[in-house]
Amino acid sequence: MNLSIFPDLEYLRLGLYVLGAALLAALLAVVVHHAGIALLRRLSANRPFVNNLSFMAYRASRMCLVLFAVRLVLTGAPDDTPWLAPLSYLSSVALIIALTWLAMQAITAFGATVTQLNPATVADNLKARRLLTQTRVLTRSAYFIAALLGLAFVLLTLPGARQFGASLLASAGVAGLVAGIAARPVLGNFIAGMQIAFSQPIRIDDVLIVQGEWGRVEEITGAFVVIRIWDERRLIVPLQWFIENPFENWTHTSSTILGTVFLWLDFGVPVPAIRTEFERICKQSPLWDGRVCVLHVTDANDRAMQLRLLVSARDSGSAFDLRCAIREAMLGFIARDYPESLPRLRAALDREPVQVVE
Repeated sequence: MNLSIFPDLEYLRLGLYVLGAALLAALLAVVVHHAGIALLRRLSANRPFVNNLSFMAYRASRMCLVLFAVRLVLTGAPDDTPWLAPLSYLSSVALIIALTWLAMQAITAFGATVTQLNPATVADNLKARRLLTQTRVLTRSAYFIAALLGLAFVLLTLPGARQFGASLLASAGVAGLVAGIAARPVLGNFIAGMQIAFSQPIRIDDVLIVQGEWGRVEEITGAFVVIRIWDERRLIVPLQWFIENPFENWTHTSSTILGTVFLWLDFGVPVPAIRTEFERICKQSPLWDGRVCVLHVTDANDRAMQLRLLVSARDSGSAFDLRCAIREAMLGFIARDYPESLPRLRAALDREPVQVVE
């Protein structure tokens, strides 16, 4: 039997030595990683980003360190080591993928740290919502860039990748035009997302009026915005729409807002008494923010006059509830104390002249 196709004993012994060295290096890398992370967590107790990174990137960093140790062993191995070339190539590709994973986990840790340091649950959360919006849009863009760079480095390790790229460039005339047209919505939303991140016409938890619907910005993705409407429906709007179309933002600079209540009352209503009661109701309501409480006679017709009750609140939800409470209380007050002041239809009946029959 011809055994010339099998490697000799020295050949196998060399392969086993390299394999053992790689396993030992991987084990040592795991021990060093565990000790290093424990020390890092102890030193970063007051550093939120480093602390979050040590937890979120734990597995990715361990994988990178293990593959790096294996790659060092394979680099120092003799050239006649069995299967050295394919193992070196596979370890290089795996290391690139692990580094990409580590970069994405670092981006996730950065976003979590910004959210942790700027909670949006406080009353005055304008700055927090601004930072949260920028962080979410930019982290998604960073994910895409990190994945794209990782894929590019993996492709660069492939034999003949440059020749393949050259052949693609040779036929990129029509194909590039078609791809550009097909990718226009994607690129448009990507650019719109960057514009929204920096110029911030909308932010997370902003109150918007979009196509006649009132709602809050619940999520901003890389392609669209999710608006939670007051009745718990969701309105999905492409990012580019907010760049190209006008819309109302009730919390762009502040969440405080003015609300109105209109009452149609008879001309004989005592306006000073109505104003006094209106001010009393405002002062007793916890929904009123103490800024504006004004009553004006704003209109009149042939039957009644219109009273506008203008109030302020800390946000649009409180303003709506305050308006409803004021409307209910004022109508009850008028019906109880001045029922004759409610709108009514007047009619004048002229007496017919009495005809004397002779």
